[in-house]
Amino acid sequence: MVTSDIGLRDRKKAATRTALADAAAHLVLTLGVEGATAEAIADRAGVSVRTFHNYFSGKEEAVLAHFEAQVHGWVDALRARPVGEPIWDSLERLVLDIVTDPERPLEDTHAMMEIVDFSPSLLVKKQEMHQRIGRLIAQAIAERTGTDPDRDLYPTLLHLAVGAACKGALELWFDGATEAANPGELVRDAFAQLRAGLPEPGTAPSTPATAPSTPNTGDTEHR
Repeated sequence: MVTSDIGLRDRKKAATRTALADAAAHLVLTLGVEGATAEAIADRAGVSVRTFHNYFSGKEEAVLAHFEAQVHGWVDALRARPVGEPIWDSLERLVLDIVTDPERPLEDTHAMMEIVDFSPSLLVKKQEMHQRIGRLIAQAIAERTGTDPDRDLYPTLLHLAVGAACKGALELWFDGATEAANPGELVRDAFAQLRAGLPEPGTAPSTPATAPSTPNTGDTEHR
């Protein structure tokens, strides 16, 4: 009975934390960082300001908690990909799922990334968060590639390259300076160029971007 009560309390705490983080993200997207006060966040989540401060030191921490929770979800999705699937296919499928997720409008995801990247009040905590999530993603890649994130460059290099490719594709899409039909097309193009080693334009024949191949569960080579 005691164990059950502890589990219930933990779930309630997690739900309250999530509600506050989601409220912070919503208010930042609609009112900006300055308009998302602790009072407004608490009111939207249906709790007191005191409860808000039991979970977060300030609105910046709450906003970043929302973004960090998304990253944890992406890492879980990467770990859930088929065991024998090549890592490049797994990562491409993951990014495509992110940019086409009907439950999370791409405009909101992009706007949140912009806020996190360019808000002075988020700068210090953002750097701390980036260290945590960068380590988390590199560990997930290392698990799938048989590498060591503490000794091998590969997992960190791969996650940074894919992150830059995703960001570049989204920026190009939202700038409206592309002939691509949708963001997924840009993501496929970005991965195709990375897989090819980023050859200089005009030095290699153009290859149409294709969706990730169907995983071969008998293939044990991930890199």
